[in-house]
Amino acid sequence: MSRFLSKDFLAGLMFIAFGFAALWFGRHLAPGTPVRMGPGYVPHMLSYILLVLGFLISAFAMAYQGERVEMPQLRPIAMVTVGLVAFALLLEPSDWFPITGMFPALVALILISSLGGEEFKITEVAANIVVLTFLCILVFKVGLSMNIDVLHGVW
Repeated sequence: MSRFLSKDFLAGLMFIAFGFAALWFGRHLAPGTPVRMGPGYVPHMLSYILLVLGFLISAFAMAYQGERVEMPQLRPIAMVTVGLVAFALLLEPSDWFPITGMFPALVALILISSLGGEEFKITEVAANIVVLTFLCILVFKVGLSMNIDVLHGVW
């Protein structure tokens, strides 16, 4: 029974589930042939690759005693989820929040998500906020010229 609760076996089952789900959702796409690929060729092939990898991983996990799965910790999951919701709410202008844009959204995301970890050091979090905000502004605003407000009404 413990072999069925190993991380590798469950990862293989997850690959198999994703492969079958992708085949299910892409069932109406014509795969075509390798010479004349249809719109469903790549999704079908990737689904088959996921299925084969899932079966191989599960089979090898059955052959040896792997690392057991432990109960998930709810605090990191909850804090990352709350951070993502805060990012989504703060990115676009709304009536709920007076200060919106990429900068406040990233600050909220990084700060709230960092609270989910076991070690929280404000200096490390502040450094992450500065570096990641600078990189996001550099990539999205300057490099890609996306129409995203860094700070709504200012830039």
